[in-house]
Amino acid sequence: MSIKSIAAKIFARKIYNQTQAWSNKPVATQLEVFKTLIQNAKETEFGKDHDFGNIKTIEDFQKNVPIRDYEDLKVYIEKVKIGDADILWKGKPIYFAKTSGTTSGAKYIPLTKESMPYHVEAARNAILHYIHETGNANFVDGKMIFLQGSPILTEKHGIKFGRLSGIVAHFVPKYLQKNRMPSWETNCIDDWETKVNAIVDETIKEDMSVISGIPSWVQMYFERLQQKSGGKKISEIFKNFNLFIYGGVNYEPYRAKFEQMIGKKVDSIELFPASEGFFAYQDSQKEKGMLLLLNSGIFYEFIKADEFFTENPKRYTIGEVELGVNYALIVSTNAGLWGYNIGDTVQFTSLAPYRVIVSGRIKHYISAFGEHVIANEVENAMKEATAGTNIVINEFTVAPQITPSSGLPYHEWLIEFEREPDSIEIFAEAIDDSMRKQNIYYDDLITGNVLQKVVITKVSKNGFQEYMKSQGKLGGQNKIPRLSNDRKIADNLK
Repeated sequence: MSIKSIAAKIFARKIYNQTQAWSNKPVATQLEVFKTLIQNAKETEFGKDHDFGNIKTIEDFQKNVPIRDYEDLKVYIEKVKIGDADILWKGKPIYFAKTSGTTSGAKYIPLTKESMPYHVEAARNAILHYIHETGNANFVDGKMIFLQGSPILTEKHGIKFGRLSGIVAHFVPKYLQKNRMPSWETNCIDDWETKVNAIVDETIKEDMSVISGIPSWVQMYFERLQQKSGGKKISEIFKNFNLFIYGGVNYEPYRAKFEQMIGKKVDSIELFPASEGFFAYQDSQKEKGMLLLLNSGIFYEFIKADEFFTENPKRYTIGEVELGVNYALIVSTNAGLWGYNIGDTVQFTSLAPYRVIVSGRIKHYISAFGEHVIANEVENAMKEATAGTNIVINEFTVAPQITPSSGLPYHEWLIEFEREPDSIEIFAEAIDDSMRKQNIYYDDLITGNVLQKVVITKVSKNGFQEYMKSQGKLGGQNKIPRLSNDRKIADNLK
């Protein structure tokens, strides 16, 4: 065992003990974060506009600060972008993370000197929790790859602009610099396909032990590796590759394809990062869900998803949430976001400690007939329908077909198969059965002959990649929505 791996185990124990300290007192931890946020922002323009000086309780805050999305906060963000100080948070942010909004176009999310360290520490701590639990630290001596956006930044009014993953690349600890891949020059390549090919050339002969990225884009990297190596399994190319770190989308729909390409099972760590904050990470290989980070400069509120679009829905705090309920996630942060709807929905899998899964997007659902199907349900249905079979899925999305050329309306599942089922009809039946068990409203619509059962449409090889390329969203942090309430994606794919 190397000195580096021994040191990693010692550090892992320290971080684990620190985590236990705050996770064992969740309500008190969140209350302390809340008070610190209000105190630090009361002299800002936003704080004065919302009377932070007289906010003493969470109830006061909820009365003074309505739920906002990006468009509602944009008037303040525009002032920050032109260099004004003390608008949403004291001083000026050090970065703006540029993201692709689905309805608002580009979004610019502030990152401050107070918020930035948590983005870096959370990813590190996820790995340290894995080391503490498993005792496996040998991978720290191998090479690690992080598939991410370009680290090239622009600067205006003393604030740097870039993609979150590119910004984070500037904060890689010194002890990882020699292990980290790809090279800075390769990471700066903007075109995704060119970049992946360069990464393959750079890494194919290296001792890669950790690979990290959004599953759909790591899959593309693996496919190019196999092409370059004459069809070798990833575990033959990288004999010490044993840890996959991912975020952004659910890994389960990709797991069978990954294990086929890798040639063996490898451990995985799920992360829940976003430009708005690093919210959670998988702290255990044995327990379901990711540990919600309650001490990271973020105050959390939760709104039940089925109440979200009603007038004045109840805002729950950490001590009031329940297991298995679908909640819209609302955050107030030390980067100056207040009562901010990030767009994701979560469900709690544990209340001691508080662990969550990402169940979907509050605006990504199918409810053309009142069924309100969410991403978690379609992903579970796909997992159940493929379990115990040889079927391998590359990618899929779901959309309603309201006006079919004949027959009843239906949910159309557009699927890119790596290995097709023997019978598409039997496979569709398995998906439909799972959906009906999970969603009583969907079951009622099938039973009542309002909808016909699931219809599957096969998407050609690389069809999803070609669609993303046509939209200028190939690679990086971009991902296909698992489902939509309209047919924009479906019709483009067809």
